[in-house]
Amino acid sequence: MKYLFTALLATVATAASASEDIADQYPQSELYAKPVEVIPHVYSAIGATAPPTYENSGHNNNLSFIVTEAGVIVVNGGASVRLAAALHDEIKAVTDQPVVLVINENGQGHAMLGNAYWRDLGVDVLAHEDAVAEVNENGDFILQGMQRYNRDKAEGTRVEPANLTFQDEYDASMGGVTVKVLHLGPAHDPGDAQVWLPDWSMLIAGDIAFHERMLPIFEGICTSCWLDTWETKLEPLAPTYVIPGHGHPTNLAQVRRYTRDYLLDLRGKIGAHIEEGGDLASAYYVDQSQWSHLDTFEELATKNAGRVFEEMEWE
Repeated sequence: MKYLFTALLATVATAASASEDIADQYPQSELYAKPVEVIPHVYSAIGATAPPTYENSGHNNNLSFIVTEAGVIVVNGGASVRLAAALHDEIKAVTDQPVVLVINENGQGHAMLGNAYWRDLGVDVLAHEDAVAEVNENGDFILQGMQRYNRDKAEGTRVEPANLTFQDEYDASMGGVTVKVLHLGPAHDPGDAQVWLPDWSMLIAGDIAFHERMLPIFEGICTSCWLDTWETKLEPLAPTYVIPGHGHPTNLAQVRRYTRDYLLDLRGKIGAHIEEGGDLASAYYVDQSQWSHLDTFEELATKNAGRVFEEMEWE
């Protein structure tokens, strides 16, 4: 098996490997791209960096899996049961080991709407308790959004919350592989989960870490908390390899640059704007041009600025 991590690092270092204009890379499958073996025994199907569409079947995040001697652990249920089934087909082409656990990285649709496929097979699904609360509260709304863009591809998908929950850490070790499921703290979304493989220095980071596309700041997100979680909990792990929630596998320096450094830059500019007496209407236009090469910049930059202003106005 050819390991692609070195080549991937060289590619993402140019920040040119992701584009909303790149066509479906795996047209014979519901998946946007065929899974690659990032390091031995850890695979990831890299999703589109564009928003979810019918053309990418909602596969705009990373669907990863870990092969052990006691079974397979999947990270993210997928955006639909059809997408989950497509991922399962790829897993079965790699190993005869059964899938024994699915982990939802948060309560968003592309993390959990495929849960029903796995639960119908009797596979346990694990998520942070806050992610399950999000699914219980807003799952029907999330499902309806997926049905609008995915149309016939949404057939058979239903809301199925995780049947296992955790608070701070869950030990999913099996088959001689140490697998720690972590909630490092407040970050991108309630109930963010990270999968840490300390023996291999691999962090499947989920949406705490971005690089090829601009990170979205949702309403009510505490960016100062995100930064504190990053500095006090993520950095000490010092992973060699990082699979972010979106974009190609990379390293800590790359996601630090486009997550922590971006948040620090935006908060600094919004803070200066507030000190100068600026209002919300003009806050949308603070200079973010150094990040304009990131995918989804046009969709997210002004929204992010407005939400950080609303947060910092009361700090």
